[in-house]
Amino acid sequence: MSGAQEIDVAQLARARAARYRKLVLAGRVGTLVFIVGAWQLLTDYKIIDPFFAGSPLGIIERLADWFTHGTAYGSFWYQIWVTMEESLLGFIAGVTAGVFFGVLLGEVPLLSDILTPYIKVVNALPRIVLGSIFVIWLGLGLPSKVMLAAVLVFFVVFFNAYQGVKSVDRNLVNHARILGASRLEVVWHVVVPSATSWIIASLHVALGFSIIGAIVGEFLGAQHGLGLVIATAQNNFDTDGVFGAMLIIGIIAISAEGLMAMAEKRLLAWRPARTNDNNAGGI
Repeated sequence: MSGAQEIDVAQLARARAARYRKLVLAGRVGTLVFIVGAWQLLTDYKIIDPFFAGSPLGIIERLADWFTHGTAYGSFWYQIWVTMEESLLGFIAGVTAGVFFGVLLGEVPLLSDILTPYIKVVNALPRIVLGSIFVIWLGLGLPSKVMLAAVLVFFVVFFNAYQGVKSVDRNLVNHARILGASRLEVVWHVVVPSATSWIIASLHVALGFSIIGAIVGEFLGAQHGLGLVIATAQNNFDTDGVFGAMLIIGIIAISAEGLMAMAEKRLLAWRPARTNDNNAGGI
């Protein structure tokens, strides 16, 4: 194949990928417009009761009121910040502990055999029960929410890190040892980089779990936060308020996911690029 032909093929592939992205974007926007429009029409014509189902316009009005006049617990912006702070701290703590213990138990079989039953028992406990215990131990403030978020994140990251360590090519480890690398150097320069794909793959799920942990903790008992706002709206039969707070949580989650995707792209820049032929084919 000549150079000109190669350029034409590359340009065609890029054009197909661009058309595919536009089609996906149009599909997403169209789906959103259809759902919101149908929801509003169904409530306007009383086909469904807006008292129980809420309505898009009612949600917008409730959010506008919260952003303008605040909530019963203070500024709505402050409630958002509290939940984000709890989620972020829980995410950092859970990821750090999950990676550390995943690598440690993956590299030390004896320690893994001793602790595995206890890890499985704790992982099987209902998270809402743990949240209640943390509220009793740590009170209604930030620490109990961070702890619950960290626990949810920990198990997701731990199991992926542990499996990633177990999946490392042992020939690479043996070669590093033959070259005189110490145990710590092998772990740092061979094991951890090899398990990075596993660990980063778990971060997308862990990020959502950190937000869930913070919200559930606030729902069980809190002084501030979006979970408390949702609980109050629920107690007041304010369906628009419940959906409005959930909408803000969704926006936070999708924004954090976008940042995570950017970080993943930078951290895994060494991987060979994957083709989009299967996605863009036929478009």
